[in-house]
Amino acid sequence: MGDTPECVIRHLRSLRHHSEVDVRLNAWVRGRVQGVGFRWWTRARALELDLVGSASNRPDGRVEVVAEGSREKCEQLLEALRSGDTPGHVESVGEQWSAARGDLTGFVER
Repeated sequence: MGDTPECVIRHLRSLRHHSEVDVRLNAWVRGRVQGVGFRWWTRARALELDLVGSASNRPDGRVEVVAEGSREKCEQLLEALRSGDTPGHVESVGEQWSAARGDLTGFVER
């Protein structure tokens, strides 16, 4: 077969990783969401759900949330973003779903 042990190990890690982290959620939150603790709150919810990713202020006043994990847990985060229980005031949340890239660790505020 010609596979080196390193290649086999990388392949097995990749399979394990993709079975645990299978979706990526990109959400854009519009409203009064900057300077009110929104990114900190989002990070806390994401960590409770065992998600990886980030919450970042955008120049146009939105917060962009990128999260990877199970579809169910990402949907729970999206529901929390829309719940009305967030700091500040959320007017709308746009979303985009894709396959997980597997390149994220932890959950950071930017």
